[in-house]
Amino acid sequence: MSGAPGFAPPPGAAPLVLSVFPSFAVGGAQVRFCALANRFGPRWRHVIAALDGETGCAERLHPEVPHALLPRPVPRGLDPLRSALAARRVLRALRPAALVTSNWGSIEWAIADLLPPRIHHLHTEDGFGPDEAAGQIPRRVTTRRWVLRRSEVALPSTVLLRAAREAWRLPEARLHYIPNGLDLARFRPDGPVAALPVPGEGPLLGTVAALRVEKNLARLLHAAALLRGEGIAFRLVVIGDGPERAMLERLARELGLGDRTLFAGHVPDPAAAYRAMDAFALSSDTEQMPFSVMEAMASGVAVAATEVGDVRVMLPQEAAPLIAACDPAALAAALRPLLLDRALRERMGALNRAKAERDYDQETMFRAYAALIGDGAPAAAG
Repeated sequence: MSGAPGFAPPPGAAPLVLSVFPSFAVGGAQVRFCALANRFGPRWRHVIAALDGETGCAERLHPEVPHALLPRPVPRGLDPLRSALAARRVLRALRPAALVTSNWGSIEWAIADLLPPRIHHLHTEDGFGPDEAAGQIPRRVTTRRWVLRRSEVALPSTVLLRAAREAWRLPEARLHYIPNGLDLARFRPDGPVAALPVPGEGPLLGTVAALRVEKNLARLLHAAALLRGEGIAFRLVVIGDGPERAMLERLARELGLGDRTLFAGHVPDPAAAYRAMDAFALSSDTEQMPFSVMEAMASGVAVAATEVGDVRVMLPQEAAPLIAACDPAALAAALRPLLLDRALRERMGALNRAKAERDYDQETMFRAYAALIGDGAPAAAG
């Protein structure tokens, strides 16, 4: 499929879905999109707009998925009104059957769809960036309230569902709580194990994250330094890449963790890497329903995490002592028993897998999103 807008569909072509992402680098929302597109193959044709020009997650799409990439479909640096007008021109050129927007960073495209004739619109919200980690920005609350009131809105966490009801005041009929799901056959305790050349001795503690400020991997490194100071043996692997990598590598050396830490970079398929871990750590400032926690759970790995988003709901009740406040000492306290007690790690890993099997089968998620995207039904009036 051509990457330029305005291509002519062949006779009898599948409906065209335009999905707009602030970035199509690897992240939770992007990975979910690829899983959905792969599941349904040629049911839809896809155009993927990456507003920052990053399209790395496209490598996860199967060859049979018809898709085109639009890196930076509108010029950067425009004010919101001009961005919305530019987006409107793209919408008129493509004439998609459905528009799917992702998070606040694509809100101008939702604004562009306010004028008739409206396109069937699904907006997905997966959480807040670092600028809203401490609380929502009032201007954004008001914008969501007015712009999204006639759109379908999908939310993966109870925290976001509550925000959409109470802060954004969107109509209840437009809100759809769809917990994330994943491929339980791919992320499982048995299977190939990655050979990760992590130096040192002891249990392998791992994390999988985009190395961005809101993931706060510095908190994990400081927690690891506290544990090292207690003489606890462990190794640490950080899987993922991003703008904070150089800073984090430098910090690890400064904290004396260089002899036991591996920054493995981006791994296209991390399933085997999870199976190499003895424990998993999430150190984020803000999340909603993080895929990395689900993937670790499904892989039968014990998890310690900061208390963000739906993490407490996601993990089994027995994991309550492993959920920490957002500071290094609290995270170190949550990790300590896992690193010292193999039997505890194994028990928590088994409980995590059982809960993933019960609650996080991706087929349920696929069916819910497919129903919302549909095949190009017109937007409802009102």
